[in-house]
Amino acid sequence: MTENGLPGNLRVRPNVADLLGLLAIMAAAVIIATAGRHMLVPIPASEAGTIHLNPAWLPAYAVRTTLRMFAALAASLVFTFTYAVWAAKSRRAGQVLIPLLDILQSVPILGFLTFTVVFFLGLFPGRMMGAELAAIFTIFTSQAWNMAFAMYQALRTVPPDLEEAARCFGLTPWQRFWRLEVPFAVPSLVWNTMISMSGGWFMVVYSETITVGNTDIALPGIGSYVGLAIEQRDIWAIFYAIVTMMAVILAYDQLLFRPLVAWSARFRTDDGATFSTPDPWVLTLLRRTHLLRQICLRVGDAMTRIGWLALGARPSAPRRTFVPARLVDAAWLTALAVFAVSVGWKTWAYGSTHYTAAQVTQVIGLGGCTLLRVTVTVLVSTLVWVPIGIWLGLSPQRAQRAQMAAQFMAAFPANLFFPLIVVVIVHRHLNSNIWLTPLMLLGTQWYILFNIVAGASSYPGDLLEAARNFHVKGWLWWRRVMLPGIMPYFITGALTASGGAWNAAIATEVASWGDTTLSARGLGAYIAHATVAGATDQVGLGMVVMAAFVLLLNRALWRPLSNYAARHYTFD
Repeated sequence: MTENGLPGNLRVRPNVADLLGLLAIMAAAVIIATAGRHMLVPIPASEAGTIHLNPAWLPAYAVRTTLRMFAALAASLVFTFTYAVWAAKSRRAGQVLIPLLDILQSVPILGFLTFTVVFFLGLFPGRMMGAELAAIFTIFTSQAWNMAFAMYQALRTVPPDLEEAARCFGLTPWQRFWRLEVPFAVPSLVWNTMISMSGGWFMVVYSETITVGNTDIALPGIGSYVGLAIEQRDIWAIFYAIVTMMAVILAYDQLLFRPLVAWSARFRTDDGATFSTPDPWVLTLLRRTHLLRQICLRVGDAMTRIGWLALGARPSAPRRTFVPARLVDAAWLTALAVFAVSVGWKTWAYGSTHYTAAQVTQVIGLGGCTLLRVTVTVLVSTLVWVPIGIWLGLSPQRAQRAQMAAQFMAAFPANLFFPLIVVVIVHRHLNSNIWLTPLMLLGTQWYILFNIVAGASSYPGDLLEAARNFHVKGWLWWRRVMLPGIMPYFITGALTASGGAWNAAIATEVASWGDTTLSARGLGAYIAHATVAGATDQVGLGMVVMAAFVLLLNRALWRPLSNYAARHYTFD
């Protein structure tokens, strides 16, 4: 008999569950191979500009869109485990990488398209591969920043007692990263991966319908299908797209994210007894397999051995410093100052010859209008979703039910509300500067909700039990128990929601339904109109002003709050 109670000869003998799993893997391989073949065909032969509104085409469009989103998600994970880790591990690198991440988060999707479409199309002239890579990169920009911020914040809030235990066991930096820091970051990273995947749907229309100047390509997918349906005012086509999108979200929620959430529960900082939940059916099915389970166990053992590799110096090893740290810091700060002055001088020289003071003042004023909308969006989202998120996160059953509902709502593109919003505003003669703002709220509030649920779900059960034993209730419970515990998660969610709101301004300050287009006064509408017109100088000015607003807001508000939370609100 083996450890799992099966005879030795049955450990690797496939059963019915193995057959089902292998069939699913083979089907996925065929789908990926077919999609890859379509990426290599010439643009004229691929009907790049032809999208069919017949619902019979939607299954194929759904597959193409889903593959693009998962390709972008894979790239986002690689970015997270390199960029965010480097920023968290190196103080000097963090001084550059985190402000740069603030800027990248603020750059609108259409701003990326303006400068990247030509680049990717030039890599593969006349081939669909260039347009596909441009779409994947665009989706990547809507996913990566949130995941990177979540990883960065988690690495900076590892409990000091766990770090002390790692030093006592003599773990090397490589071992400490894979055996302590990554497991601690997994719950937050899983939830932020879900919201990033859902947030990708918000920009699917813009990633699959590429219109920059004279470049006009519509990639087969749900996003381009929705864009054409909005252009032709086809309500039934929009309904079919919604049903298809919900089916896709349900599929990857059941097959991927629900098992990931259940798996991430093992990395909680307490014993987890208070928050035990039944395993999802996918994990149950996997445990019933023989061959696939053995393969997974072997892969897990191999990854565990890699994580235990003694790479790097032991904590007790003496550190040799050939140059004093103060001299290195002085040289580093000097280099940063020289670089900043050089970039500022080049920017001033270019701007003084291409823009007038009136243009810059106008764009700054538009940025102030968008800032007001972003502020209102974050405040309303905080007041609504912080108590709801805590209530959901403290119950595993409620959190599990809310997981799918939140994914559906977060993935619902604001573009699909354009018909309703435009018709209501036009019919009732409403002010579009005010009533287009709720579209921004639709796409950004979920960053706060998901992070609050993740924080409440990860709250140590023994501390909650201690608060109950001491009869801590009411406002005292919120002020001394729960709010400090979820503060790092809230800051991560609010920061990414703020950046996402700036980015969403490109889609929410301009709403179209057929021939009717409404615009709100703001920086997003300015960049959107400039992008469609192919006015690269105006797009560049709008992007620089937006990046400056976001950078100043993060430096003045979110970063100080993040540092304060890292110092005062960690479990030790």
